[in-house]
Amino acid sequence: MRSLKPLFDRNKIWSAEITAQDPEFFAKLVGQQSPDYLWIGCADSRVPANEIVGLLPGELFVHRNVANVVVHTDLNCLSVLQYAVDVLDVEHVIVCGHYGCGGVQAALNNSRLGLIDNWLRHVQDVMKKHHSRLDELPDEASRLHRLCELNVMEQVLNVGQTTIVQSAWDRGKALEIHGWIYDLHDGLLKDLSVCVKSAAEFAEVYRQVAESA
Repeated sequence: MRSLKPLFDRNKIWSAEITAQDPEFFAKLVGQQSPDYLWIGCADSRVPANEIVGLLPGELFVHRNVANVVVHTDLNCLSVLQYAVDVLDVEHVIVCGHYGCGGVQAALNNSRLGLIDNWLRHVQDVMKKHHSRLDELPDEASRLHRLCELNVMEQVLNVGQTTIVQSAWDRGKALEIHGWIYDLHDGLLKDLSVCVKSAAEFAEVYRQVAESA
């Protein structure tokens, strides 16, 4: 632990600062977890979910993985989604990618990095699905920029196709799925205008994603 002592020191400073601002903060935090939002984002250390939307611990339920991918065989992601929707009763699921994503870059370049190559095949599937439009772009930077956006859009569709979300909509639950992307250059979020609020809207949003490629 001695080599990580600076982290413990910073933790004490953070705890003291939070307590000074709100003496009841940790008591309230222990009492309940009642977020309105589930964030599915990239594991990139430069994209701290709570901070970039100005929310405190307890206000945002978070799942992160490389390249913010939602796979129907990933029990980790699906368990988080099910707990958020059925237990925490969140009303918004936000899929958030970011420009310059290393995972998307590796998929675009067909890089060989090891075990993660298998995971990034899902991003390559997105690339192949939209290859004709991507190939029309003038350079690799443009293709990476657009593939980061398209990957988010496709993951929004994947969330909406899960049995968890479909069942929630069948029960009449108010649940919206949003696609956002974060720009590391200025710290701002961009709404990709891909939002699904019900099973009835799904076909239209699917068409929208296909045509926006």
